[in-house]
Amino acid sequence: MRPIDVEALRPGGMNRRQFLKSVIAAGVVSCAGVLFPVPAGAGPKPPVGAVERLITLSVNGQKRRVDVLPRETLARTLRDKLGLTGLKIGCDRAECGGCTVLVDGVPRYSCSILTHGVRGRDILTVEGLARPDGRLHPLQQGVLDAQGFQCGYCAPGFLMAALGFLKENPDPTREELARGISGNLCRCQDYDKILTALLRGAANMRQG
Repeated sequence: MRPIDVEALRPGGMNRRQFLKSVIAAGVVSCAGVLFPVPAGAGPKPPVGAVERLITLSVNGQKRRVDVLPRETLARTLRDKLGLTGLKIGCDRAECGGCTVLVDGVPRYSCSILTHGVRGRDILTVEGLARPDGRLHPLQQGVLDAQGFQCGYCAPGFLMAALGFLKENPDPTREELARGISGNLCRCQDYDKILTALLRGAANMRQG
């Protein structure tokens, strides 16, 4: 391999010392852009279609700032970024209902919607049901009094699905409530006991 002819690479009229000084100066200028960043808004604009990652979510009545990936699901954001582990990720494919939350009062599987799609909307998780003084929500209290769940893994999803349904139909029959929460699965398969407990919670809600 032939050696590189440094002399041939230097611009005409430059001696070796001048050439090396120009290379060093160019390096200092390029580093200055990193050491001394330009003011916000003065730099290059993000490409068209880029998604802003630092967003604000309304969760349980509070505004929360969070860094969200473009394809991140609401379930992952709530659990992994905001520490709201009450919702459970079971199937992670919108089949079991363990990750149910309310979005603008409507039950939604949080594993199947993107976080960026719920910006500006009200999100309620099971952590947001308790009263400010620490008392349980009437629905939660009814389920607790009736000991409605066996292992309890699916309980948060059932509670949120039932709450969304009861907002539309506060005094359902047993059959109506069964249809209203039919999108949620219990691996212990104790649905009769769950329905009894949720109906007791519904009665608590009607009594205020």
